[in-house]
Amino acid sequence: MSLPALLSGLRLPVIGSPLFIISNPKLVIAQCTAGIVGSFPALNARPASQLDEWLAEITEALAAWNATHPDQPAAPFAVNQIVHRSNERLEQDMMLCAKYRVPIIITSLGARPEVNQGVHGWGGIVLHDVINQTFAHKAVEKGADGLILVAAGAGGHAGTQSPFALMQETRRWFDGPVVLSGAIACGDSVLAAQAMGADLAYIGSAFIATDEARAAEGYKQMIVDSSAQDIVYSSLFTGVHGNYLRGSIAAAGLDPDHLPEGDPSKMDFAAAIGGAKAWKDIWGCGQGIGAVGRVQPAADLVAQLKREYEAAKTRVCAG
Repeated sequence: MSLPALLSGLRLPVIGSPLFIISNPKLVIAQCTAGIVGSFPALNARPASQLDEWLAEITEALAAWNATHPDQPAAPFAVNQIVHRSNERLEQDMMLCAKYRVPIIITSLGARPEVNQGVHGWGGIVLHDVINQTFAHKAVEKGADGLILVAAGAGGHAGTQSPFALMQETRRWFDGPVVLSGAIACGDSVLAAQAMGADLAYIGSAFIATDEARAAEGYKQMIVDSSAQDIVYSSLFTGVHGNYLRGSIAAAGLDPDHLPEGDPSKMDFAAAIGGAKAWKDIWGCGQGIGAVGRVQPAADLVAQLKREYEAAKTRVCAG
């Protein structure tokens, strides 16, 4: 297995996953300068014209960092694109990504050959997130360079399959870049992901509890105070199953233990249930948050992950 050059020189084999509403240039820049891939959903930039400003801010900041830190260059950044036909901004947002030659595009909710071809045209790579082998095969057949396996326990729209099952089945047929997601929030888990066959780990929820994240302080503190047993898997809020913080569901006046099923035919990522909006009031989160002990700067979190990762490697070698 070999990684594309832009992913092979990371100081820690991690991608900070794109967090809907929460990820912003400040967080992405902090992640990249700390040595991991930072990312954000294009749809976080609102109005659409703000995406141009965000891409300019990120590319200029990373170029400035590289000029003053030639021995520790910034990691590349990624933009997440929802390629489902319901995303009316896709064409416009992709034109802006082309303008700035975004190094990595993360695609979700569908695989589009024309999107992949466009990214390859400016020299970028495409990583597509999947929850099972059916979607994985389709993504590769349509030109994705790599796969992000969204396993059980991941935040947001997670799958239900064990990371062990997803990884071992994927590696039976695919030798390209694989990123593993699902309850990864410490350096030990990053090493475990590699041991299972992944090239990189995908970490999202832990970065919500950072200073740079655009999340309510109550959201950040709830992550610190919660654990895996406080995660509820439900399709009610968007029509697609996802993982959410129990406390935020209860705060909205709903019973986390008796939620009705959502309607997948009415998929709406900004739906309001009883006055509470998905993501804004009902907070997405993964099962790995028991490892999150405090709110801290993103660079400090990356440094902590790297210490844990190196300590885990030492233990394995010593054993």
